[in-house]
Amino acid sequence: MLYKAYEIHRSFMNAGSAVASMTADWLSNPRHPLATTAANQAMASALEVFAHAAAPRGKPAFGYKTVQIDGVAHTVTETTEVHRPFGALKKFAHAGLPADAPRLLIVAPMSGHYATLLRGTVERMMERHVVYITDWADAKLVPLSEGRFDLDDYIDYLIGFLEYIGPGAHMMAVCQPSVPAFAATAVMARNGHACRPLTLTMMGGPIDTRESPTAVNDHAIAKPYVWFKHNVITDVPVNYPGVGRKVYPGFVQLASFMSMNLGSHMMSHYGLFKHLVQGDGESADGTKTFYEEYRSVCDMTAEFYLQTVDVVFQTHALPRGELVHRGQLVDLGQITDTAILCIEGERDDISGIGQTRAALALTPGVPDAKKKYHFAPEVGHYGIFNGSRWRSSIAPVVDEWIARHDLGVSAARDAGGKLSVVA
Repeated sequence: MLYKAYEIHRSFMNAGSAVASMTADWLSNPRHPLATTAANQAMASALEVFAHAAAPRGKPAFGYKTVQIDGVAHTVTETTEVHRPFGALKKFAHAGLPADAPRLLIVAPMSGHYATLLRGTVERMMERHVVYITDWADAKLVPLSEGRFDLDDYIDYLIGFLEYIGPGAHMMAVCQPSVPAFAATAVMARNGHACRPLTLTMMGGPIDTRESPTAVNDHAIAKPYVWFKHNVITDVPVNYPGVGRKVYPGFVQLASFMSMNLGSHMMSHYGLFKHLVQGDGESADGTKTFYEEYRSVCDMTAEFYLQTVDVVFQTHALPRGELVHRGQLVDLGQITDTAILCIEGERDDISGIGQTRAALALTPGVPDAKKKYHFAPEVGHYGIFNGSRWRSSIAPVVDEWIARHDLGVSAARDAGGKLSVVA
């Protein structure tokens, strides 16, 4: 019923957006007799803000054409290397990279947004690395015949993607996937897997949400598990391929996140209105670009969402040493040769300070020389992986960490699971 009500509401909003956009264009037309008056410009700007906020959105494209390396533009190639029902593996490369450039798997969040939320992350890391990224599917588009997808499956997908990339790769998890990426690394270490990552970078991830709880964490523990099951899970309606699948809808996730910072979002839209009135198109476009991505949402399978609420936010299974994958305990102590970098932002209001850093204390088998913590002053959650601070002060830390631990040539692991170099 929830999804059907949303679809009806969405259809009305889409129509309203179209009418508002056409009216704004008409009011702004130079031929309009009142086009230059202050009242007319204010009305046109207000309608444009509404039209943008209510416009329908689908899955955005990464849209890379070139990347600049030392002032030289190189054409970017984008390919889908692996396609599975609940997620694909995309690859980005360019001719400016050396033959032995490090290979980096970026694990995008499965938290209601598409992988393109990390467009800026990929663009910056592409300068020095062959970048792979998890491109998670919108659950409402996956037929029921493809089965279920939970946290165990997520971990298996990451292991499978690392196997495809091959030995000697690096992995970077942004926010939510820090937990499954950390667990996948431990599972691969336990099995002596040749493709376990050389480095694991975790950025603003909820490894231990008992540290500096945020509003997001409080929301996840304020109600029992069954409340989430009965109040935010719904069935996909008949107009989608995944009809009948139980999901946590992206529109619910978006509404939840926006309500937690409603004042900030309202001020952002008021700022957009002022920029439009003043004719500051560049600033207005910046705000529009952010919300174009932020409002593009997708659904998660109910089983993955509910399991995440349970083990990550309510029972803290991973830091307690109680997380189980396919019937076996995930032992973080078995990670011994994957170098770990934890990054946190001072103003992160989603993953509080100390939540990601906890990973360093949970890996006693990793030598101190292979552990690093980076604290980013005055940086919020999204600033950790996007924007000017990310590009100028955080990405170089990741670059240096990967370069320090990269083999520089093709890597393989011998039967005992130790690193060996193959010329």
